[in-house]
Amino acid sequence: MKTNDLILQTTTKIAVFIILLFSLHIFFAGHYYPGGGFVGGLLTSGALVLLLLAFDIKTVANSLPFNFRIMIATGLLFAIGTGAGALFFNVPFLTHAFDYFNLPLLGKTSLHTAVLFDIGVYLCVVGATMTIIQTIGGSE
Repeated sequence: MKTNDLILQTTTKIAVFIILLFSLHIFFAGHYYPGGGFVGGLLTSGALVLLLLAFDIKTVANSLPFNFRIMIATGLLFAIGTGAGALFFNVPFLTHAFDYFNLPLLGKTSLHTAVLFDIGVYLCVVGATMTIIQTIGGSE
């Protein structure tokens, strides 16, 4: 039986926000420093598991109405599509391209096709871990 723990729930809301921001930082820093889609996805999954610990599974499912199995499929499409996209330009599978652009607010910024691949990995990791967690915790 779950008790209403106001301190845990309030702290969780703040901690989840901080973890999600750090997850985004790790995701985007992954092209120049350690990190990327896998580590960012694990951090996001950790934040969602923290929500599941503080609140009950039905409350979290109502707040985040995602079908995590569809998220896995979407991630796989991104990852495979980005890797196979290189074949259209007659270069080896998973060859990525980048260039520098002057964006209005960001200035000179490099944009990589590897970001699309990392989005796919991110979605697969979050979808798979949350599917596993919800399957295990759903029986209680």
